[in-house]
This record gives sequence, structure tokens and C-alpha cells, in this order.
Amino acid sequence: MSKYDDLKKRCYEANMQLPELQLIVYTFGNVSVVDRAQNVFAIKPSGVPYAQLSPTDIVIVDFENQIIEGSLRPSSDTKTHAYLYKSWQGIESICHTHSTFAVAWSQAQRDIPILGTTHADHLITDVPCTEPMKDEDIKGDYEHMTGKQIVEYFERHDLSPTETEMILIANHGPFTWGASHEKAVYNSKILEELAHMAYLTEQINPEAKRLKDSLIQKHYERKHGKDAYYGQ
Repeated sequence: MSKYDDLKKRCYEANMQLPELQLIVYTFGNVSVVDRAQNVFAIKPSGVPYAQLSPTDIVIVDFENQIIEGSLRPSSDTKTHAYLYKSWQGIESICHTHSTFAVAWSQAQRDIPILGTTHADHLITDVPCTEPMKDEDIKGDYEHMTGKQIVEYFERHDLSPTETEMILIANHGPFTWGASHEKAVYNSKILEELAHMAYLTEQINPEAKRLKDSLIQKHYERKHGKDAYYGQ
């Protein structure tokens, strides 16, 4: 028995949802889950096929990217996860995928516009896309700089990571997060659906207008506002 068994199990279960939800192919993508009390997080090992993954394969690392428990190398994106956990205390899990439509928008270097109420049910902004990373950052500590790029984007645009729980990295792909591993994975699936819907909308009508502010507020507030009434 390890004191990290429960953390590993939750991380494993979250990662196994990615192929079930058709958010990844082969070994792409990863989910991590943090334990704030112990200052560690669990993350998928690098390059291990999901069909072969087991809870015992999950790697435990600290916020300085040191392996605490595990015989396999952690995900190549570990430094990005660590930077976000250190910067944002309110998040408990991070999910990164290479889902088709979200990646397509990131490769186009475009925010996903808020065009309909499905989008407004989840956030009141366009899904943001960062600028392309600077050459010196790419050549340096790339994964660390990816985390820094996300945090600095949120600071620069006055966004809250507990309200906007997703972002596209230009030419790379999506990162999502949440207050639980269930929410982080949920946000990845929602992001992919929003990306798909927006793509189809622009194919049907390239001049489609942004959703009215009144509808954005109505749909977001009825699920997330102080007087929310959606659900049981």
C-alpha cells in the first residue's frame, strides 16, 4: 500500500475517460490530479498506451517536477501542469488533449467565438487562444514556458481561471482544468464540442454573429449565478 494509492486511482480513472470520450488517439494527452495537502500531483506516464495503463503506472511528482513515486517517466507536459498548480490554488486537476476540432482552432490561432447558448452555459467569453510562443521560449524550458504563457495570458486579459477553465495554445492544442478531475475532463469534452459547433456554424454562415450579451448572461447565470436554477 502507498499513501498515494487513492490519488493514483483517481488520476488513472480520469485518464481512461479520454479514449472513452474520443478526445485522444494513441498515447496523446494526459490528466493530472493534485493533492494540495501533500504538495504533489499524480500524472500519466509518458508514452504509455491507454490500453496498457494501470493505476500502478501513474507517477507522483512534486511541484518542482521531482519524481516522488513511480518507476516510469511522467508525461512530457508535467512542467506545464506544475506551473499551473503553483500559480492557481483553486484548481485540482488539469487535462490536456489533442482533440481534433480544438486543435484545428489552435492551429488557426483563433479564439473560439461564443456563438450560441451551449457555449454560454459554460463560460461568458470566447474560448481564448494564446499568441504563438516566442522562439527563445521554444528553445528554452519549453513545457515550463507553456505554463507561464497560459498564466500570463490570463493576467494580461484579466481572466479568472475559476470562471474560464480552458484555453488553446496556439499551434498546439487545448488545456482545461477544474475543481475536480471529473470537471477537468468534462471541460475537455465540452471544449471539443464547442470547437466543433463553432466550426460547423462558420461553414454554414461565415458571417455568423456573436451571441447577444443578454443571452450570454442569462444562460451563464442560470447555471452559475447566485440565483442559479438549472438542475436539481
